[in-house]
Amino acid sequence: MRAQELLADLASTLGADAVGWAPAQVPAGAGEEYADWLAAGRHAGMGYLERQLPARLNPGSRLDGAASVLVLGVSHAFADPEVPDGGVRVGRVARYAWTPDYHDQLQPLLTRLESEAAQLGVRAKGYVDHGPVMERLFAAQGFLGWRGKSGMNVSMRLGAFVTLAVLLTDLPFETPAPAHPDRCGRCVRCVLSCPTAAIGPDRAIDARRCVSYLTIEHRGPVPLEQRTGVGDWLFGCDVCSEVCPWSVRAGPLARLLRPEPELAHPDLGAFFGVSERAFERRFAGSAFLRARRKGMARNALTVLGNTRDPRGWPLLLGALDDPAWEVREAAAWALGQWDEGRHARVLLADPHEAVQQRAREVGAA
Repeated sequence: MRAQELLADLASTLGADAVGWAPAQVPAGAGEEYADWLAAGRHAGMGYLERQLPARLNPGSRLDGAASVLVLGVSHAFADPEVPDGGVRVGRVARYAWTPDYHDQLQPLLTRLESEAAQLGVRAKGYVDHGPVMERLFAAQGFLGWRGKSGMNVSMRLGAFVTLAVLLTDLPFETPAPAHPDRCGRCVRCVLSCPTAAIGPDRAIDARRCVSYLTIEHRGPVPLEQRTGVGDWLFGCDVCSEVCPWSVRAGPLARLLRPEPELAHPDLGAFFGVSERAFERRFAGSAFLRARRKGMARNALTVLGNTRDPRGWPLLLGALDDPAWEVREAAAWALGQWDEGRHARVLLADPHEAVQQRAREVGAA
């Protein structure tokens, strides 16, 4: 059996739901398109994407002599776990974050593949979207799916809830694979359903408007004009993937990754009245660490401002004394959404100007 077949079979045995080989080359025109996306500022505050552009366009910079890529697709289409008892469990979390950080869970699989490749005399290097590698392009070339109108990789069998990982190798790519046919057709559900109109006509997302970016990567207050669009999303956003007919048809498929109720439905109280270190201990190994304690508290207040869920009222008032100014600013805004701006009067003397301004705007003066 050829090395390509052995590695692909092993990846499937270890839990990958889809595997495919692609050439270790960025398709013609894709680099220019990506550079234009960056030049338009649609990457928002993710400056590292711009810095990594040369490496993303050259897989050989990650593995000298890279010639082919084994692409792995792992489903995170979980069934919704039961909501735990107790706490203030308001808001939604993107499905990929229902399980402990997938980077940590998939890295052992790639390490095993690297080891197996070495025994076959093949040089290999694995990545789980934490390196400058264009996984979605390779996935399309490897026939794992196509670039949907949402910009996400979509599979006829797995839908859009797919986590990608890649194994760069120096194995020659012998037979060019045809691109997967586009199965979006005339459907525009993802575009029309995006709560902040972040999906462009070119099948690319403007991160400056994307709820996932705003609740995970963005630092500081969420832009005022986007807060109501965030709705009840506490961490990330799945709308474009949820409404995709291919996701609906696929249903729950995840088998390697497992959801945890406390991550799928976290208690908002866990983000208040605790130190950053205590937060990190409680949510160790979860994607929530990306947003940090104050980011999750800010998100929680945005959700409470939009939903006005009465269970969150004590958290709202308590947040007025939060050590992070971003959280206090979000608390003032949320109180305004509840028509209770008078409670933010204490923030008129806040040491941070942005907090004072928000307190004035909600009518506390």
